Amino acid sequence: MSLKLFRSTGFHSILTPGEARLALHPGWAVAIASGWIGVACNVWFWHALASGGRGLALALGAVLALAGAAGFVLSVLGWRRTFKAAGTAALLFGALLAGGVLTQDIPAGLLVDPSLRLSTLMPTWASLLQWQVPTLLVLLGGIPVLYLWNVQLRRLPGSAQLRTNLAGMVAWALVFTCGFAVLYALA
Repeated sequence: MSLKLFRSTGFHSILTPGEARLALHPGWAVAIASGWIGVACNVWFWHALASGGRGLALALGAVLALAGAAGFVLSVLGWRRTFKAAGTAALLFGALLAGGVLTQDIPAGLLVDPSLRLSTLMPTWASLLQWQVPTLLVLLGGIPVLYLWNVQLRRLPGSAQLRTNLAGMVAWALVFTCGFAVLYALA
């Protein structure tokens, strides 16, 4: 009788073999979130694709730079207790930047300008009342955040998690450096 009660409470799932293999590895979670921020939230990339490839190399540099920066930050905060909150902030911030770039029509070459301020890329208060920015926040930020909070991440031992985070930091720093070099060379 107690075994049946134990199984009906839902705690039986922690004892089943293979559960760790079904959960998503934290490194893949960082790659998915960074790729989403770099590609889906990158208005410059979509404008370059829509204009027939004009400025596509500059937009691809922006993809690498944005994905690399997001991946580095998410790798630093890629611990089990901090990843979902950091991923939520990064995804919503990427959607907010996409709204600002879309409404203000900011060129991708501005990313390498040393006088660039973050407030330049953010949407204005007036654009928050239009339909474009709230729609982008829901589509580019809200839906991926719902997925992020519903996905189960694999629990790694502390040393394996540290190795994963350090390897991710190095890899994403290289991706960012390559993207920034492309942006700097073409701007």
